[in-house]
Formats: sequence, C-alpha cells, structure tokens
Amino acid sequence: MPKTAVFNMAGQKVGEIELSEAIFGIEPNESVVHDVVKNHLANLRQGTQSALTRAEVSGGGAKPWRQKGTGRARQGSTRAPQWTHGGIVFAPKPRSYRYTLNKKSRRLALKSALSAKAAAGEIVVIDAIQMDEIKTKSFQQFLKAVDCDCKALVVTAQADQNVVKSARNIPGVEVSFADIINVYDILNHQKFVVDQAALAKIEEVFA
Repeated sequence: MPKTAVFNMAGQKVGEIELSEAIFGIEPNESVVHDVVKNHLANLRQGTQSALTRAEVSGGGAKPWRQKGTGRARQGSTRAPQWTHGGIVFAPKPRSYRYTLNKKSRRLALKSALSAKAAAGEIVVIDAIQMDEIKTKSFQQFLKAVDCDCKALVVTAQADQNVVKSARNIPGVEVSFADIINVYDILNHQKFVVDQAALAKIEEVFA
C-alpha cells in the first residue's frame, strides 16, 4: 500500500497514513482519463453561439444587376455568402454539447488521476483543515507551511465557509469537497491537499 506523511496546518509532520491501494495505487488509464476530461469540458460549454444564414439576413430582395450583358458574374442577392453582410454558410446555432459517460469509466478515471498524483508525490494529507475565521493571509501561511503555495486543490470532507472564503482570493487555489471532486480539477492543479476526514470519505465512496 502507498504511504504518505500526515501534516498539521503548521506544516509539522504528525504521523503517517496508508492510502488505499484500490484508489491510489492502480496503473493510470490515460485513455479513460482523456475521455472523462473531454466530457467534463464539453459539459461546461454554453453552446450559445449563433449566426444568420442567408435566409435570415434582412435585405437582399432585389437582384443587384441584370442577369446578362454587364460583364460581371451573375448575382441573385446581396445577402449571398460571398457578399459583405451576406449570410453565413452552415451558420452555427445554439445547441447543447452535453453527453454522458458510464459510471464505471468515470470512477476509473478518478482513481487513475488520484493514483498518478500519489505516484508523483503530489498528495499532501492534513490532519484537519479548519479556520477559526475568514482570513486569506492565514490560509496562505498554511499552504506555504505545507509546501503547497502553488496551484493547489484543497479538499475537505464537507463545506466549511471559513475555508472556502479564506481561499477564494488566492490565485490558483480552489476548494472542493470529497463528494464532488472531479478528474479535471485534480489534474488541473499541481498539488492535491486533502484532510484525513475527506480522505476517509473518498476511500469509503470509491474503494
């Protein structure tokens, strides 16, 4: 089983913990991870792009010039695609980019991402992540003490507004919760900072 040190918020080592082999010790499946990240980004798209086809552009009712005898190419409308202010060929219209992947793939991708982080030594376990007050400076000092003053994903067992609000103004730092972590956030951050309660919850849900 992979092992990692446990620190307190002052950066002091207070113990060691064994990580679940089923979640943090598997061979990462890059193909599934790619599929899940692509799915996540597609589901985030608003799909509100829109343009007008030649049938929808106002004007263009009169023929610009007669059919023959001018020496110019024949034209039937000033709203054809080759004209300035003309319509767009195959104009994009609002649509949904959402699609679903099966649960088995999503779980495998999450385990693969966590295992990759564990193998790279980028998982930092904290005994408890708690803030007595909303204070960004204190939270920055905590991250610096545990050598995570970089792009870090901080994971707690449940929503703690003091932690969330203390971290939200720190560039590159995001707070998430054990039951809603996703593959994209894990891979998009350099360090995975998790408290023991959240770690236990992750192992309970995904083992």
